Amino acid sequence: MITESAVNKPQAKKRLFIGLLAVSVIAVLGLAILLWYLMSHPTTVLQQVLLVLLIGSILITLVAVAFGIGGIVLTIWLAKTITPLQPLMRVAMSLLFPVVIGLGHVFNINTDKIKSSFIEVNNQLVRTKEFSLKPEQLLVLAPHCLQKSSCPHKITTNINNCKRCGGCPVDKLLAVRERYGVNIGLATGGTLARKYVKEYRPKAIVAIACERDLVSGIQDSTPIPVLGVLNDRPFGPCFNTQISVPRLEEAIRYFLSAEEI
Repeated sequence: MITESAVNKPQAKKRLFIGLLAVSVIAVLGLAILLWYLMSHPTTVLQQVLLVLLIGSILITLVAVAFGIGGIVLTIWLAKTITPLQPLMRVAMSLLFPVVIGLGHVFNINTDKIKSSFIEVNNQLVRTKEFSLKPEQLLVLAPHCLQKSSCPHKITTNINNCKRCGGCPVDKLLAVRERYGVNIGLATGGTLARKYVKEYRPKAIVAIACERDLVSGIQDSTPIPVLGVLNDRPFGPCFNTQISVPRLEEAIRYFLSAEEI
């Protein structure tokens, strides 16, 4: 059971992910300088042309990514969507994410901490937009590990198999569905999650999962806006996990129009 104090505990800092993004740009810029140095000792014209094209591509990418990072910072700072920079922001976040994770290893920063920061940045960017959706346009994706492992009524293929005994959070999830009328998909992995997205064609998604699955889900769902809600894992990963219903409901209400709440 998640306590009120757990619900209100501090979230990951957004500046961690943004800071690592900036360091990634500097690292790539260093690579470009190294290539420039190598170009100063060419042996053939073809080699010169190839190096110029390569360096030009890197510089163009760097400029695009720099504008993307600038867009992320400005959007969060102003709490306002900057529409022209949206594509560059997506490019910056997806292109540099592996670099950011690599830098985290170099600086001995916990990977889940970086991913939590990524999720916070994503949520903040989503919250700069205004939504007024109907319940059927919203999809809640939840992991199957919410079900108590000893339960004989398996819900991996159909959440309605739940007998609502209250022994795990699935009962609360169904209560949320009844309260708001939103679609709910219980996924055992990315393939089934994508199937639900294809089936319901949502305008927005509220996703409940661990750091790893949320990050991949957010990236896979682009450009559909996703608000990520981290699950709680008192017994370890993928086993009898819990959810914060207040956080889930807050995310749902953010997307729905006032008449639907």
